[in-house]
Amino acid sequence: MTSTLLAPLTPTVRATTHVFSSESVSEGHPDKVSDFIADSILDAHLAQDPLARVAVEVLCKDGNVVLAGEITSRATVDHAAIAREAIRQIGYTDLATAFNAEGVRITELISRQAPEIAQGVDVGGAGDQGIMFGYASDETPELMPLPILLAHALARRLAADRKRGTVPWLRPDAKTQVSVEYEGSTPVAVRTVLVSTQHARDVSQETIRSYVGDRLVPSVLGAWYHPDIELLVNPTGSFAEGGPSADCGVTGRKIIVDSYGGMGRHGGGAFSGKDPSKVDRSGAYVCRWIARQVVREGLARRAEVQVAYAIGRAAPVSVRVETFGTGDAAAAEQFVRRFDFRPAAIIERLDLRRPIYRQTTKYGHFGRAGLPWEGDA
Repeated sequence: MTSTLLAPLTPTVRATTHVFSSESVSEGHPDKVSDFIADSILDAHLAQDPLARVAVEVLCKDGNVVLAGEITSRATVDHAAIAREAIRQIGYTDLATAFNAEGVRITELISRQAPEIAQGVDVGGAGDQGIMFGYASDETPELMPLPILLAHALARRLAADRKRGTVPWLRPDAKTQVSVEYEGSTPVAVRTVLVSTQHARDVSQETIRSYVGDRLVPSVLGAWYHPDIELLVNPTGSFAEGGPSADCGVTGRKIIVDSYGGMGRHGGGAFSGKDPSKVDRSGAYVCRWIARQVVREGLARRAEVQVAYAIGRAAPVSVRVETFGTGDAAAAEQFVRRFDFRPAAIIERLDLRRPIYRQTTKYGHFGRAGLPWEGDA
């Protein structure tokens, strides 16, 4: 995998030094399994009915998968079959484990969307109140914070090496964490890397550490790698039991992993399992898209856009942009207010009524090419 991450920069002016950490999780983490199932169901409905209203929550534990929520759709979808295929694609196929694609017991608790919500959404209003944020920074070509970008890259490579069979003892569940030293708002060095990966029982911790330290981390970090990085690998000493067989997974519990790794604020609403009429999702996406434009236009080096809605109303309650002292705040504010934040306008502008969401559940919703909110105006 070719990385587009920037090489370390040396600031011209000495600034305050601090270390910032962000984490990622693999697609086999129990919460991400739940997200992937939820958005697989969403995509299946949107593929047949672009106007489908979907709000699906998923819980995975042991040999059980619970699908709950509200769906109003003209599509005909076998939710259980979609769930099993999602589990299979992630890699939970071992019949000897409690959680496997063929053996899980699936319970459906799904009704239609409440009429009180529908009457507001049908006329173009927001389906609920809430606040959403979008963030962008020029510290990487992807306009994302470096710690979360590196953490995602490590988790993504673990999955790739597992699925290619190049590291046969890897198993689906994993977590990564990267700590980066900053001078002011400029990243200057990676200080600590933490990798916890599920593995076969018969592999030694020496073998795991050798793979992570000699192959995984140097390859993924590229120019950011240096031999003085503190490397932590499976700190408890073993990680043979993992995934939903050992832990409970629920939709929407990894919202900071999904967004900016804590560098940018989050309004609190999860993304996965929700169709684009839900402003938790579409509002956050358009805020990211607009924050990108602020940075690309040179109005600021860092930008955070906030929008707030009231249920049933199309026009937002408030819109705000923060530039953190890195640009022309007044010009950025004027620029951001040119955009239409009404939910229907967001959906049309970003073409969101398409089955594009299951891919977002793996390794972040932002900073990845090919997603409409990652493009330019």
